[in-house]
This record gives sequence, structure tokens and C-alpha cells, in this order.
Amino acid sequence: MSNSSEAELLHTFKGIPFTTRSSPELLKSLDTFDAREDDVLLVSYPKSGTHWLAGVITKLYNTQVTITSPIEFGDISQLEELNKLSSKRIIPTHLDYNMLPPNFKNKKCKMIYISRNPKDTAVSMFHYYRDNPNLPTVDTWPAFFDLFLKGNVVCGSWFDHFLSWEEHEDEKNILFLFYEDMKKDLPKVVKKITLFLSLNVSDSDIQDICKKSSFSEMKNDTEKENSDPTHTVCALTSNRKLIFRKGAVGDWKNYFTPKQNIRFQEIFNEKMKLSKMADSLIYEF
Repeated sequence: MSNSSEAELLHTFKGIPFTTRSSPELLKSLDTFDAREDDVLLVSYPKSGTHWLAGVITKLYNTQVTITSPIEFGDISQLEELNKLSSKRIIPTHLDYNMLPPNFKNKKCKMIYISRNPKDTAVSMFHYYRDNPNLPTVDTWPAFFDLFLKGNVVCGSWFDHFLSWEEHEDEKNILFLFYEDMKKDLPKVVKKITLFLSLNVSDSDIQDICKKSSFSEMKNDTEKENSDPTHTVCALTSNRKLIFRKGAVGDWKNYFTPKQNIRFQEIFNEKMKLSKMADSLIYEF
């Protein structure tokens, strides 16, 4: 990774790397952000299915809802724009729990955390780094693998991010979802979301929504869209063609060497030893 490009494209806030598309002034102002009780947060570590989930959720409402840009994206004017929105706000974010504006917690806003197994997440992020001009160039998979394990990537350590949210998984206003479950049985996950959001959606409508929301359908839709550079669900790019790559479960096996797999497992076991949900992660079907 070239240091000059890293210095130009990334900065660190509270120990976590952010792209320069998240201004320090904005990040400092998050603590005073005024949440609304009906806000819904879509939370994830990068490359874990946020766009897919957002696409599904907007189809569940029969009233006007606005999927905003991520709360940590842009400069200070972004917060003013969010405050001006009159419709219900669905707000994506890659923030860990500790960096979340306190107002969301105090008002018990509903939050949906989607997680993806960290091996596939790492591979997807590697491609994202290579293709995204807003991120430093990492030329090889072994180099990126090292950065990922050390948490020296945008949004920091996957392990720390997951654990910061898992600590709160018993709270009634937080729903934990797994990307792999969406791939395996989307209608079942969508039903869970409708119950959590108290939305009255019939089973036949759920089936219809799921047909329109398969990964391949949404990838096709995205590729047909003209991208509006001012609007994105991703804090790292407004190029929607970078968002949906393969979406496969188990693609990590095409990248991880046996040695890397052993090293990954050792670090995973150490970092996740107190996690109750570590065993819920699915690495292949």
C-alpha cells in the first residue's frame, strides 16, 4: 500500500480508520445528532449486505420512507440535510456501537445489525479496495489479508465491530441478522424483519418482495441505474457497480491458503472466545 495514497484517502478518528469522505468535523458532531424515535438504523461492517438489506426494507413500507446516506458520510452539511427530511428515515451506518450517536440509544430507535462471515467479508473487501478509487490500493491478497486481521482497514477490526454490537443483542430494539441466512431463506428473514418493525405484510407479499429482492435481481437493477453521486447507502463509494460483486457464500476458499486459514482461525478463536454468536456464523453451504 503506498503511504502517500493512504495518507490522502484515510484518516483516523477515535482509533478507527475512516475515508476522507467522512470529514473529521462530521464525525465529531455525531454525539449531538438528534435522532427521531421512528428512525431505523441499518448497521453493518462494510461488505456485509447493507445495500441488499436496504433494498428489501424499502419494499416493506407502504408509506414514504427515505433511505439516507450513511450518517458518517460527507461533511457537516450532511447532518443538516438529515434534519430537514420530513419522511421516515432509514439510516445506514458502518459505525461500531460505541461511536453511535447517543440519541439513537436513548430514544430506543430500532436497529438492524447484519453480519457476514468474516472470511467472505475479507475477500469482498479486498476486491472493493482494489476497485474503489476512494480507498488506498492494496495490490495482493496476502497483503490485504494481513491488514484485515490487524484491523488496519477502513472501519477498523471486524472482530471489534461485531463484538461491540453483540454486547447489545439482547436489547429489544436491536435485531441481529446474518447475510448467509438471507442467502439461504430470504422469506424467513424478511418475515423476522416485518415482525421486528411491526409492519403488517402478508406472506404472499413477502414472497413477491423476495423475488424482486434476490441478490442477482438487485445486482441487475443496480447496473441499470444511473448513479447519483450525491446519494449512496455506502460511506465508501457512490459507484453502485462496486456494491454488488458475487454475493457468494464460501468464496473465501478460492483465496485463503491452508496457512492463512489456520492463522485466521487462531486469531478468530482468541478474539471471539467470549462471543455467544461466533458459532452462528456460516462459512459455506
